[in-house]
Amino acid sequence: MAVTNDIVRTWRRPRQVMRDLLAQGRREDRAIVYLMVSCFLIFVAQWPRLRRVAEGYEPSPWPAEMNFEGMLTYTFFSAVIVLPLVMYGVAGLSHLVAKLFGGKGGWFGARLALFWTLLATSPLFLFYGLVRGLIGPGAQATLVGGVGAVVFLFIWVQSLREAESGS
Repeated sequence: MAVTNDIVRTWRRPRQVMRDLLAQGRREDRAIVYLMVSCFLIFVAQWPRLRRVAEGYEPSPWPAEMNFEGMLTYTFFSAVIVLPLVMYGVAGLSHLVAKLFGGKGGWFGARLALFWTLLATSPLFLFYGLVRGLIGPGAQATLVGGVGAVVFLFIWVQSLREAESGS
């Protein structure tokens, strides 16, 4: 089945989709592709906000002489190089926590649950990026970010529960 169809299905039945993904066997190549595509989309989602900062509509967290391309460079490094490493650590910790609560899955299942959740919720990252870029910080961005965080946590917990069920 196409990844886009699985993303749509995940929003309705995350455990079923995770079960289907796990049934395809241990495929580290597939898991890392999910992670890298997710991280790249998170990077792309930052572009509107970075343009807003570069144009002076928002205060810049970078030095005053930093231009848009410099902001993109640092954001690329953090989103596409550092974030995947952090996600491996988070997946490992989630597996250890699941073990404390009786989880019977493996390390791969925990990684796949997190990496798939990142990819499945990437439309929310992109939407949040548009809101931040077009409207700026405020109630709208907070609402979209909050809804996105709740949806991400829900899908991740459901996916992790399925991965750690040991079935």
